[in-house]
Amino acid sequence: MKIEGVIFAIVAVFCAVVTPVYWFMSEDPTGTTALVLTFGLGAMIAFYFLLLSRRMPPRPEDRDGEVEEMAGEYGFYSPHSWWPLAAAGAVSVVFIGLVFAWFIFIIGVALAAMATVGWVFEYYRGEYAH
Repeated sequence: MKIEGVIFAIVAVFCAVVTPVYWFMSEDPTGTTALVLTFGLGAMIAFYFLLLSRRMPPRPEDRDGEVEEMAGEYGFYSPHSWWPLAAAGAVSVVFIGLVFAWFIFIIGVALAAMATVGWVFEYYRGEYAH
């Protein structure tokens, strides 16, 4: 986590240096505000990562570890699920509803709710029930 913290600290320092120069040269309040917020975000993440790096033991990628050290299970991913496709279609209908008509948006939200419930409870029934 130390490397990531240093990277975000570099981003924060860069934005702290560039922001006054940008404000002085352009007098643009929108861009200056965006740079100030980017500085704040980089500083918060850098602080958190550097604080976390002191509490954790070094990871293999922090100390030039071997590939075998990170071997193991990372999680369970459903190999034959159609629910992500249904969720993507439902979200597409939601965004089309935002553009064209409110009733399409409501239909899309209902479809998204059904896709979410189906995806979450996919392994609680049928052939793959736990």
